[in-house]
Amino acid sequence: MDLLENYKKAWVNQPEGTDKLSSLEIYKLAHSKSSSIVKWIFIIGILEFVILNSLYFIIDMDEAYAEYKKMGLENFIFYTQIAAYGILLYFLVMFYLNYKRISTTDATRTLMRKILKTRKTVRNYVLFNLSYMALIMIVVTIASINNNFDDLNNKQIFLIIIATLIATLLILGVLWLFYQLLYGFLLRKLNRNYKELAKLGESN
Repeated sequence: MDLLENYKKAWVNQPEGTDKLSSLEIYKLAHSKSSSIVKWIFIIGILEFVILNSLYFIIDMDEAYAEYKKMGLENFIFYTQIAAYGILLYFLVMFYLNYKRISTTDATRTLMRKILKTRKTVRNYVLFNLSYMALIMIVVTIASINNNFDDLNNKQIFLIIIATLIATLLILGVLWLFYQLLYGFLLRKLNRNYKELAKLGESN
């Protein structure tokens, strides 16, 4: 049981004359915890962006780009990467703005709305990353089959498609679990704060 839950139980069981002070204390604690959670979402997003992009300096991508060029995907990869960077930066800005807005909010209902907006932003961020990964894998597979179509029979094409689907599902499953561990824990705590604020609002 966390500190917020302890505060709530103490507030419910205390004398009637002290309700206002205690509800304010509970709100302040929920506000502080929510602000801290959203700050960590922003920090983790920055770290994820930096770490993933630093891989380009560790892994030799020249061979991969050469293969993309052979398959006629050079422009597709280039422009989708630019679009992906733009969208990822947008999400990072939104994470930061969500943190700033929550940290300066002084009304319970406004804080609740900001919590809901933060949850939606994180879920859209995760959905974008998973969708982008799936798109790249599917397009690369189709281009690879098309590029080697004359050398492949129907059985080989079928096996490549099945293997790609399995690999895509496995990779997306691993990424989804990764995001559940990374962001899911924070979102669950944020959701608990939201529920406590909702109960607090009903009690006032």
